[in-house]
Amino acid sequence: MSRHIVRAIVWLLIMTIPFASQVSAQQSKQEKQAAKEALIKKKIQDRRFTFIAETALPMRGSMRMLTPGYDLCVAGDSVVAYLPYFGRAYSAPLNLMGGGVQFTSVKFDYKIEERKKGGWNIIIKPNDVDDNQQLNLTVFTNGSASVQATSNNRQAIQFNGYISMGK
Repeated sequence: MSRHIVRAIVWLLIMTIPFASQVSAQQSKQEKQAAKEALIKKKIQDRRFTFIAETALPMRGSMRMLTPGYDLCVAGDSVVAYLPYFGRAYSAPLNLMGGGVQFTSVKFDYKIEERKKGGWNIIIKPNDVDDNQQLNLTVFTNGSASVQATSNNRQAIQFNGYISMGK
């Protein structure tokens, strides 16, 4: 082989190696995203997930950053909500100890609907809670999510956060 052919082959190899590794990295990223999406879908269908709230957006006022610890846990046969509330109440709560969106329900309706552009809409309606509440969750394929809590006795409030990938 002549030196020119050898140089051309070496140059071609040098130019294709970064491209091949870039394609491999993109495939790996897509595979990780697909695996994450499948895990989130399974958690939603199994009714076993935790929404971690990071911000609250009341109907009146501005967005508020939340300290860690506020969440909504769906554990198969129960829903446990521990979220704060900022907004206008139309009547005083029966239980003066709980001021937020805080309840435990074992009798609830749970409905899942797939979104056209990916992700899921989930409606949770507790049937054994004093205040007639409904939680509307929007979960995206990347794990980010929002929860809108509506009630007969106070203005709606929205929480933004993510679905925890633990357990």
